[in-house]
Amino acid sequence: MTYLAPFLVFGLVVFVHELGHFLAAKLTGVYAPVFSLGWGTRLFGIRRGETDYRVSWFPIGGYVRMATRDDDSMAGIEGGRDRGELEGSAQPPREASALWDENSMAPFGPKAVPQSRWVESKSTSARVFIMSAGVMMNILLTIAVLSTQSYMAGNPYRPAIIDSTVAGMPAAVAGLTKGDVITSVNGQSVSNWNETVDRVAPVTEGTITLELQRGAERITRVITPEVSMVMDSATGLTKAVARVGMVPRTDTIGYNRGITTAISNGVGNTWFMTKQVGEVLRGLVTGQVSPKNLAGPITIARASVAQAEAGAASLWGLIAFLSLNIGILNLMPIPVLDGGQILLVLAERIKGSAFSAGVREGFARVGVFAVLGLFVLVMFNDVKAWIVN
Repeated sequence: MTYLAPFLVFGLVVFVHELGHFLAAKLTGVYAPVFSLGWGTRLFGIRRGETDYRVSWFPIGGYVRMATRDDDSMAGIEGGRDRGELEGSAQPPREASALWDENSMAPFGPKAVPQSRWVESKSTSARVFIMSAGVMMNILLTIAVLSTQSYMAGNPYRPAIIDSTVAGMPAAVAGLTKGDVITSVNGQSVSNWNETVDRVAPVTEGTITLELQRGAERITRVITPEVSMVMDSATGLTKAVARVGMVPRTDTIGYNRGITTAISNGVGNTWFMTKQVGEVLRGLVTGQVSPKNLAGPITIARASVAQAEAGAASLWGLIAFLSLNIGILNLMPIPVLDGGQILLVLAERIKGSAFSAGVREGFARVGVFAVLGLFVLVMFNDVKAWIVN
């Protein structure tokens, strides 16, 4: 059963993303006749109201078809074409009939759709909302998963109490000792050890002012930290980290439970993961991260199986991570991605009129080549890693 994990992982992440677009289209009154998991010819599905909810034969990806000026491009995705393209075709009637796209709305198609229900009839803010809704849903899925995991496991915390100091390190030199309770770092209050580490680690220049409670006495110590270069296991990037040589108590770990704490942790962990993804993207631009480190569907599928074997918590953790990555990558300003579409809408707003069909087609071709190039790269990395391992 674990080998079904890749379908669960990809399917859920894609479903949530496309659901965001679909709900946004419905909320803004845009006609959306198709909600599909997968691309290409329809395998099976169910029709409810004006929408065909379907599963298509090519399992990776998905889409929501909407009434738009570029609807003719959807015919290729669905395996059909507009009848206008087929008139005068040299193809036999049977083949032409098989290619007929009954949902075609371009320019008017067999389904006459009121202009008020086309994407282009909506305000700029509504169109941006539709195009960004998939990303928002991916982020919400990540927050929901991480919040649920935090609620079920409890939030472990360790009080900011020093158990010992490392000889010769700044904390020992400054006279910190066992039992000291750290109450603030550089004027920012701390209530547990994790907060203390988060406040100390980034201070790679200057000094650190610690306020401590030692019995009934409140004392202040100014410490000049040592700086070490460490590699972030999540991003592969090397960064400077401040160290002072304090060791925490390990016999005082407690667990906070509660919905508010869980949601706060979910949001905080999502933001932390977002910054990690941002660091990787920045590293790709600056050359600090090699494109060889990028992974594709094969690696993700293998990871899905491995995480499923490790347990449900690990698998859901992967889903949260992948959902966030898909969301962020979709915001990249590449024409065929959500970010590119948003950029195009904003550019038209600034220009004061819509771009011509030829210009839009040119943008789309650039985007397709960029995405295909990225796909070939990650597939090459995947196959190479598979062979090596």
